[in-house]
Amino acid sequence: MNTIRQKHHITAPAVDVYTALTNPLTIELWTGYPAIMSTDEGSEFSLFDGEIVGQNLQFIENKVVKQHWYFEGEPEKSIVTITLIPEKDNTVVDLIHTNVPDDVYDEMVDGWKKNYFGSLKRFYK
Repeated sequence: MNTIRQKHHITAPAVDVYTALTNPLTIELWTGYPAIMSTDEGSEFSLFDGEIVGQNLQFIENKVVKQHWYFEGEPEKSIVTITLIPEKDNTVVDLIHTNVPDDVYDEMVDGWKKNYFGSLKRFYK
């Protein structure tokens, strides 16, 4: 199991980035796929047309999104913590993704950079 740590700079205020990460209609706009998302702790979510699924663990409005991402056959919880740090009119996103299975580690590193935060960055250009 591995941990992914990344920082991303988004050209939008933290309130907008938080909405983009938690509102299913906004998620669909920047991903291009249907999304199931709720800010109810304990609720299940589905992103990128079911490619990413899990359970929402914690929300701190405009600051933190914490989720359990499911990996089939993995007993340890893979935890994603996204912390939003305001920087003038922009946001620094601090990502920590723990317990990433070895066999998908490289794919996950690329996915976070290109598909997840890459799409979000393009959305706010």
